[in-house]
Amino acid sequence: MPLTHLDPATLQLVPNSLRVLRLIGIATTLFMVLGLLPTLSRAELTGITEQQTRPNVLWGLRVASQLEKHALPSSAQPAIFVMSEVASGTIDHDTSLEGNAELRRYMSVIKADSIHYNLDTDIADASGHVHVLNNGNVFIGSDAHWKVGSSEGYITQPKYYFHLTGASGDAERIDIIDDTLSLVRHGTYTGCQCDINPPAWYVRAAQFEIDTDAKLGIARNSVVFFQGVPIFGSPWLSFLLSGGCQSGFLPPTIMMGSVSGLEMSLPYYFNLAPNYDLTLTPRIITRRGMLISPSFRYLSSTYSGNITAEYLPYDRITNTKRYAVFFNHSQNFGNGFSGYALYNRVSDKTYSEDLSSSSSFQMNRQMLYQQEAGLTYNNGPWAVLLREQQWQTLPSSTALYNREPQLYVKYNRYSVDGPDFGAEIDATRFSMYRADVTEGARFVFNSNVEYPISYPGYFFTPKAQWHFALYNLFLRGVDMPSGQIKHFNISVPTLSFNSGLIFDRSLHIFGQDYIQTLEPRLQYVYTPYLNQECAPLFDTDAVDFSLADIFMESSFIGNDRVADLNRLTAAIASRFIDSTSGDERAHFVIARQYYFRNQRVMLMRSQLLAQAARSDVSIGVSLKIGNSFSSKQMFQYSQNKNQLIRTNLGFSWSPATHRVLNMAYRYTHSNKIQSYEPINQLVVSAQWPLTHRVYSVGRINYNLILHYLTDALVGFEYDTQCWSFGIGLQKYANGVNSSNQPSTGTRMLAQLQLKGFATVDNGLVSQFRSSILGYRPISQLSVPQTQFTDYQ
Repeated sequence: MPLTHLDPATLQLVPNSLRVLRLIGIATTLFMVLGLLPTLSRAELTGITEQQTRPNVLWGLRVASQLEKHALPSSAQPAIFVMSEVASGTIDHDTSLEGNAELRRYMSVIKADSIHYNLDTDIADASGHVHVLNNGNVFIGSDAHWKVGSSEGYITQPKYYFHLTGASGDAERIDIIDDTLSLVRHGTYTGCQCDINPPAWYVRAAQFEIDTDAKLGIARNSVVFFQGVPIFGSPWLSFLLSGGCQSGFLPPTIMMGSVSGLEMSLPYYFNLAPNYDLTLTPRIITRRGMLISPSFRYLSSTYSGNITAEYLPYDRITNTKRYAVFFNHSQNFGNGFSGYALYNRVSDKTYSEDLSSSSSFQMNRQMLYQQEAGLTYNNGPWAVLLREQQWQTLPSSTALYNREPQLYVKYNRYSVDGPDFGAEIDATRFSMYRADVTEGARFVFNSNVEYPISYPGYFFTPKAQWHFALYNLFLRGVDMPSGQIKHFNISVPTLSFNSGLIFDRSLHIFGQDYIQTLEPRLQYVYTPYLNQECAPLFDTDAVDFSLADIFMESSFIGNDRVADLNRLTAAIASRFIDSTSGDERAHFVIARQYYFRNQRVMLMRSQLLAQAARSDVSIGVSLKIGNSFSSKQMFQYSQNKNQLIRTNLGFSWSPATHRVLNMAYRYTHSNKIQSYEPINQLVVSAQWPLTHRVYSVGRINYNLILHYLTDALVGFEYDTQCWSFGIGLQKYANGVNSSNQPSTGTRMLAQLQLKGFATVDNGLVSQFRSSILGYRPISQLSVPQTQFTDYQ
């Protein structure tokens, strides 16, 4: 089929079809000789291909590795090309194309049985199997009226497809306003990219406004159909064609729970600016009333933050008004200075159990709410913090001291071939606003000097520390009891030596080459005894005995106690490292502590002195077999009591994507957080396919002592090319009841995703992700196409 360049200066149209065909053949030959008219388009390369030799020096043509879009210069006018079996027309006026007719101009293409093009009006009328390709979008209909230069017109009885978004549909008529805006009249819209008709979901409306540049669609008098059943209708409906933000209603959420009954919410999103937005969410709670929750977010190059409030004017159960406020702000002032502010507060002690929403579900396990503002400075060896900190403490949780205020300064200087120095100053005023609690101010100065000696096969680090604390105590509103010291100081030195050896060898086992290491380590710590019972516990607690903390120089964390120690810590570890990939396949470690004298400094006077000459034995094992199986185990054994103190066993198997099985066993002989009650729990979680499209998700946390489910989650997910659905039933811990006993609640979770359109979710995926280690959502959105994906 010959190709013709429509140019009034060169085109000689004749009525004889044979002469026309000959003329077209001549024009085609000339067109090829002239280098395919480089004013129409040009090809560019990047990377290695760009360095290829140009085959035509005169026109500068190069072989392109892929199709690319290039903007025309502002002064350039794109040429128009036509192709057909038969062409006729009037010179400088119009032309008619019959039989496999085709007209091209830059990014627009018209294909039809016949095309009539008027050069004066720049309008092309096409009929019969019309295909219009405009800026990557495809329209197929019976007739088209098209203004070629401005890429505008209409198509009757069309089917359409947007490459950039994957959306498609049909209509009585489509009006193309420009390259990006289209009006679909009495038609359908779907993002479902499947071959079935009708698709799994679609929207039918009197009119659609499709803006591919803004990636926004607006439907008027619309109804949403799912599996042929109408599920939602609206006189005005806006939706995003792909990722982005726009003002409008978000999908509603519905949740059924045992605590508050049926909950329904319909958020409205205000896209106020590119860097800040507002979401207003009314939530109807059948047993309590209507709760209003605004949420404002903001972001800039130097600051960011968000504020969320929840307000229930009248709770029909408690007969009170209830609220919650959550605020977070961070600021960068430059030159190492920054600031932040946090404010979290609820109206009453049971708010978290009664009114925690799906978006803030984890709040129902929160018993402490932080209110803090501070300034920080970080530059080189210096770090400074000045803050004011308060806490709202709910019942059953231990109250914390407020810091009003605190100044913390830290300095560290490291030397390549000399000693390292460190010092910190902490000046804090502690308060709790209770008459029976000791309050006061404390000044702390901690300093240390160490000289690390490190070589490839060994290391040795002597270290000296000094702790100095100055106290000024008082009781709020009353005098201190007689005999209790108000002003005093504590000064304690510490000397430690930390050393280790590192041996390695090559090893070939199970057909694989490994590097095995043997790493013995010793640490000696000496701190003299000093009676510190007069000091209150502002911010201090005992360090939990574990492999992570066994080499600390003190048995306490905080500045109100310094343990008197004459202790040797010994450990030996061995690693098996894949010599090819460097991946650690196995790690074994055993450690224990030996006391040369009993520790006398305790947190409280009522605590018994530690009489054991040696501490418990800690054993840790981690394995990684292939890329699918891993396990971690930890054992803590007491020789004095001849029993296990703590055991943690964990296994994870993930042979493929969306296939994961986790098992964990937890045992603690005496847990101080739960009134020194033992813990004996089995936790199993999994995500596993049942069929090609159905996946199961579950988790159980079973108490082996009391024989009941602490928490549990079971659910199913179904995924197709166009939509996905998930449902779950959850039993969760919900704080404590009025008798100070653990309380539980249940709720139903669900999610329906119409891919490319909307998602209705009341927290299903977030709970699956937080409950199952290694969980991956099964629903994956298709990758956006390019305008050259199906280039014609």
